[in-house]
Amino acid sequence: MADKFLLSKKIHSSIVYTFYVGVWSFLNVFLLFLDPWVPNVQELIIDLLAGLLFLVTLVFWYKALHQSEATRVVPIVGASVPIFSFLLSFAFLGEKLTERQLLAFTVLIIGGILISVKRTRFYEINMVIERFKNVFGNTFGRIHAGYRPAQRLLVNSIISAFFFAAFYVLIKYIYAQQPFVGAFVWSRLGSFIGVHLIFLVPSWRRLIHEHRRSAGKPMNWLFFFLVRGSAAFAFILLNRAISLGNVALINSLQGVQYFFLIILVLFVSARYPKFIKEELGGGVALQKVCGALLVGLGLYMLV
Repeated sequence: MADKFLLSKKIHSSIVYTFYVGVWSFLNVFLLFLDPWVPNVQELIIDLLAGLLFLVTLVFWYKALHQSEATRVVPIVGASVPIFSFLLSFAFLGEKLTERQLLAFTVLIIGGILISVKRTRFYEINMVIERFKNVFGNTFGRIHAGYRPAQRLLVNSIISAFFFAAFYVLIKYIYAQQPFVGAFVWSRLGSFIGVHLIFLVPSWRRLIHEHRRSAGKPMNWLFFFLVRGSAAFAFILLNRAISLGNVALINSLQGVQYFFLIILVLFVSARYPKFIKEELGGGVALQKVCGALLVGLGLYMLV
């Protein structure tokens, strides 16, 4: 929610926002005081490539988030990342799921989608088919002009989901070969290097300079640092979980994130309706309750 707010109200550019996110990656170097470690040349190259891949992923993710509501982007990416992670981890890491884990994996994805999306009218099949054709294009026709923005949203969301999955699989491979703290820090330095590569593109460099000249109030920066600090802590925990477990299963647990998100949104909506208003009339509440139950069932199956 915070990233969407900053993109929509303050920064208005996925490239600029990615730059500000990546430029602070060098601060992770202080974690090396906890566990000093220096990779060899081959390990360093892989670590830096992982960081660069993550930075590229953020560009597509923030672009999709800037193009539409978070309630449209998050379900697409949230459902796609575990699937891509499962396929890539099976192909490159040889990770497999037991029948019970595969069932839990599926249940968690479905539950996460039900929690995160707005009410879906599953019975309007003809409308869904027609919309699908308009968005993706008919077999013998062009894409309807009114749906081209939706197509760009889908493309950016799917690309970001694939890159997220590729990064998680690559970082899982790195953690299997290198100590966690050292590998995390050196891969973050890859993102920091990628930030400087952004300046090689003249149009992107102008965007960044223009935004710096028109930067808003100090409080906006304080909010940005609070958001990025929280995100950095969550990212460290996610990486630690990936280093310890199955990549696909860890990503399928996004449904738990949506569960806590809807609780937070409901609380804020009830206390501060001027800022957020969550509609739970009709079948929306039932849909989200079903999603929460499925997430709980998926967690129970894993435990």
